Amino acid sequence: MSPVHVVLAGGGSAGHVEPMMNTADALRRADPAVGISALGTAEGLESRLVPLRGYPLAIVPKVPLPRRPGADLVRVPGRLWKAVKAARAHLDAVDASVVVGFGGYVSVPAYVAARRRGTPIVVHEQNARAGIANRLGARWARTVAAAVDGSGLKGAHVIGIPLRRAISFLDRAAERPAARASFGLGAGPVLLVFGGSLGARRINTAVAQAAGALAAAGVQVLHVTGTARADEVRDELGADKPATHHLIDYVDGMDAAYAAADLALCRAGANTCAELAAVGLPAVYVPLPIGNGEQALNARPVVDAGGGLLVDDAALDAEWIRRHLVPLLQDPARLVAMGAKAAALGHRDADDALARLVLAAAR
Repeated sequence: MSPVHVVLAGGGSAGHVEPMMNTADALRRADPAVGISALGTAEGLESRLVPLRGYPLAIVPKVPLPRRPGADLVRVPGRLWKAVKAARAHLDAVDASVVVGFGGYVSVPAYVAARRRGTPIVVHEQNARAGIANRLGARWARTVAAAVDGSGLKGAHVIGIPLRRAISFLDRAAERPAARASFGLGAGPVLLVFGGSLGARRINTAVAQAAGALAAAGVQVLHVTGTARADEVRDELGADKPATHHLIDYVDGMDAAYAAADLALCRAGANTCAELAAVGLPAVYVPLPIGNGEQALNARPVVDAGGGLLVDDAALDAEWIRRHLVPLLQDPARLVAMGAKAAALGHRDADDALARLVLAAAR
């Protein structure tokens, strides 16, 4: 009998690619003989990130769905047919045993091709509200998994989001001294600020304008500006930047930053919420004010449980930080309690849980 071959489909953003690759690693640990490949677009981050993780990537044409009627909408059926054809060719070439979809542009042609071929489908939904692609795939899927309750996918196994092992096995307390030393941080409360790889202008500006107040309160700031925003933040801080305000353009591997911090100020992407809960780091979440509001929904469970705070993007400014963040950072007992409440909602084994579901569907 030929070994199982798993085809993973997802991409467009690191939010889809990272869980996909973490699942691939878990599959390889569970069965070293399993075949693994991925479907993705040439334009998405998967074209770079998947090969870097050591897995083959087959390219399918990107099929964006226009939000408004027009010429692009008329071209969707033809583009989808080409993408399905490319996906089907790869499934045939590797004799796919199962297709695992994580949402995004790539998943729809993968689901259609798998259904036509009679290949089992497994769907993983990372957001609090399922997207169009996974709502479609779930109709045909043998198994559906979700990060949280209430995704809208009937019968979903709630397992969390597959995380990197460096995150899921992180012991923040044990790693804190070394992590702080690596960033040049000393004793006292540490606020970790980040907004994704590109940064978040609203968060960056508010923190830069509150730098003096944070320093005066004895708060150290580990400020990950994002590569696209670094110069803006440096200009905002100016020559009087406090010595306790540490600027970094980008951090490759957030585990050390999480270990160093007492509180995070960040967006509320699904992966971010999952990672912070898993490691028990309390956070102030500032949802991105676009889309269908899924970032606020992502943060809502941990906020409702007392493991974080939620603030609207438009409400975040230097004064809000002075009034709310500074007192919180000066209350270590409250931070510890919030961290414990966040950790109670965290999932550290979602990668292995999803791998088991995938192999069961394949066999």
